[in-house]
Amino acid sequence: MIAVEEWQPADGLTLEPNALRAAKESDRCLALTAGPGAGKTEMLAQRADFLLRTGTCRYPKRILAISFKVDASRNLKERVERRCGSALASRFDSYTFHAFAKRIIDRFRPILTGRDALDAGYAIVDKKNGPSRTQIEFGDLVPLAIKILQSSKIARNAIRQTYSDIFLDEFQDCTNLQYDLVKLAFLGTSLRLTAVGDTKQKIMAWAGALDGVFQSFANDFNAVSLNMYRNFRSKPLLLQVQNKIISKLDPSSVMADEQLDGKGGEVYAWRFEDGQKEAIYLADLINGWINTKQLPPAEIAVLVSKQLDLYAGHLMAELAARKIPYRNEQHMQDITVEPAARLIVDYLSCLYGQREPKSWIRLMNQLIPFADEEVQSSVRKDLDQLIKKQRKEVSDARKTDSPHSGRWRFVRDFLKHVGSETLVALSPDYESRERLLEVVRDTKARIEDLIKIESDLPCALGRFADDQAVRILTIHKSKGLEFDSVIIMAVENEIFFGNEDENRCAFFVGVSRAKNCLILTHADQRERPADAKRWDIRRTAQSEYFSYVTPFIVKQ
Repeated sequence: MIAVEEWQPADGLTLEPNALRAAKESDRCLALTAGPGAGKTEMLAQRADFLLRTGTCRYPKRILAISFKVDASRNLKERVERRCGSALASRFDSYTFHAFAKRIIDRFRPILTGRDALDAGYAIVDKKNGPSRTQIEFGDLVPLAIKILQSSKIARNAIRQTYSDIFLDEFQDCTNLQYDLVKLAFLGTSLRLTAVGDTKQKIMAWAGALDGVFQSFANDFNAVSLNMYRNFRSKPLLLQVQNKIISKLDPSSVMADEQLDGKGGEVYAWRFEDGQKEAIYLADLINGWINTKQLPPAEIAVLVSKQLDLYAGHLMAELAARKIPYRNEQHMQDITVEPAARLIVDYLSCLYGQREPKSWIRLMNQLIPFADEEVQSSVRKDLDQLIKKQRKEVSDARKTDSPHSGRWRFVRDFLKHVGSETLVALSPDYESRERLLEVVRDTKARIEDLIKIESDLPCALGRFADDQAVRILTIHKSKGLEFDSVIIMAVENEIFFGNEDENRCAFFVGVSRAKNCLILTHADQRERPADAKRWDIRRTAQSEYFSYVTPFIVKQ
């Protein structure tokens, strides 16, 4: 433990003044708004480091972080461990809103009575038929947690006595129900809450995101409002594009001229006769980036506003024809962020691959993230023995025509070896056996799909990972991610329909994912896909969005 005045940002990082102030705040709640690339997640990690290393979060109190996405929650947890070490990071709980709600339900389930009563071992299902003691829907989690906190002072006090600090990430997407949960749990207490987000990236209004939530939070919790201005992600030319959009979204947040100084960055806007010509050109471009410029495939993203399979189908076919690895995130992203899926993939990579040190390290980090050296050594030894035994069977199987035939039997043995306690520690969602089985089934299905494309199992497993494939995803799924080069396809009126403000925010999110290169495309016509229920063959460019980039287009 160190004195407050001796604390410096971990890893020698330099924080801008408001970020440093936020990291070191000891008394007040904080409402921190920041643009894309400003380092919101890093600030929270540094704040956790400050609170834990200085004892401002007094032992045995803990820090609770609530995010909206599983991968964001995991990313923050990993950053905190890197900043302050595993021992202190063991007092940092990082959940999604739904995972936090489930923890409340599981801990205080007997409080629920009548139509809300639940049995131990209840399952989370997509849809239930009427009241049930054994099943709840995903959307029931937050409302049931609210009912528990409303009816039980013991439950409220238990949560409040566990934590000293609460982090609320991507707070601009908070819904009425989620904010009610926050207020019931923490309003009127001495706990320090830090809400972080960017109102220009509010793209979840369709899911009930609350208007003016930052102002409501600042008023309700008497929070200090701060803004982080600097963008560390994008090159100057891309910052200038973003600044033009910001001037429309939120004129008060326009970046100062000195933040836009410098050179670097590429911006293009291209028109095509039809979707097929667009796909061929982009596939050739991506092929050149990878093979000529040596740009890693994972640093390339193709974004579509919506209906990904319909708009990117031609492109995916052209990428496959050129043997360019890609991932359709419409199918893959949700399962790939599941800790159990990652565990299975890393285990199979160790079992069937030649040398997979990265997979082994990830495997160990998941299985023994906070264990002491003696426990780590024992786990390594036991797992090493299991894999050696199974690799011998794999070697024998290679003498036949089905070298990978036993993979799912091996996975079952591996999961049994790991044990339910360790699996639940990976994610509280796995306390539901049905949820864990669902993740395992989905992981198996995705791997089998990849094997149809890439028959070699290690190569198929590689395509499951984040680091070996071009990412093709919707703008909504790209939030929180960053790439060297971003292509936004089909910037057309026919796809950006509905609420203008939401669409503009979504477009800004897509543009701000790019670090170095941004490309917008549109086509004069797109043939009707077989699965399309409504489709306009004739297309028109979204003139407003193109107007933001045209002043900065690189001449070819």
